[in-house]
Amino acid sequence: MPTVYFCTILSVIIVSLVSFIGILSFALNNEKLRRITLLLIGLSTGTLLGDAFLHLLPEAIADNGGDMQTWYWLLGGIIIFFILEKIIHWRHCHIQPSENHLHPLGAMNLIGDGLHNFIDGIIIASSFMASLPLGLATSIAVIAHEIPQEISDFGVLIHAGYSRAKALALNFITALAAIAGAVVALIIGLKIENFIDCAIPFTAGGFIYIATADLIPELKKEPHLASSLRQLISILIGILIMFWLKNFLN
Repeated sequence: MPTVYFCTILSVIIVSLVSFIGILSFALNNEKLRRITLLLIGLSTGTLLGDAFLHLLPEAIADNGGDMQTWYWLLGGIIIFFILEKIIHWRHCHIQPSENHLHPLGAMNLIGDGLHNFIDGIIIASSFMASLPLGLATSIAVIAHEIPQEISDFGVLIHAGYSRAKALALNFITALAAIAGAVVALIIGLKIENFIDCAIPFTAGGFIYIATADLIPELKKEPHLASSLRQLISILIGILIMFWLKNFLN
């Protein structure tokens, strides 16, 4: 169990440090940053789908013996992530952002990002409690998703009127919620029977929702053939990483 604690906390610390990826905006112009972000979104899509279908669901089915509970929690993950996304994006403001009027979208983004990172911490901890290989694969999937996510969050904060330094600092503070989520999951996991049996398919449902409802629609906004091929390759690379991990770690 000490190994599970160590790997979980180390992973969520790494996830938290990914929040500083927004510093790329200092070195890259908007067009280069957009192209890189699209490729990262493709990679994230592949790793999330690969982790869900190659790691999480097989683990859940093996543990539950194909019980219908697995599929109930999978559907629950999809529905709950849809509800959470709706709650996070419920409010908009039409006043132009400035130093004297910080866009409410920025505050909502911070709240949403904090909740998102808290859930990431729970997901990572739950996966490590199931097995170390599963925890590693899920951590990689989460990190791959966090990189384009944090670049996007940083851009939202800049648009909302925050300075770059303040946006980086606030992004990091909200990222620390992943540590809190991991600690909560580790405590709950020890006290609630069958916690892992529910958490793993729920996580798979969440990953499938994020990949198909959030990430793929973003990729579809870029219709050019060359860009589409690059996106497809990045998705396949993400899936291959998960495939390689499954064969290497087992």
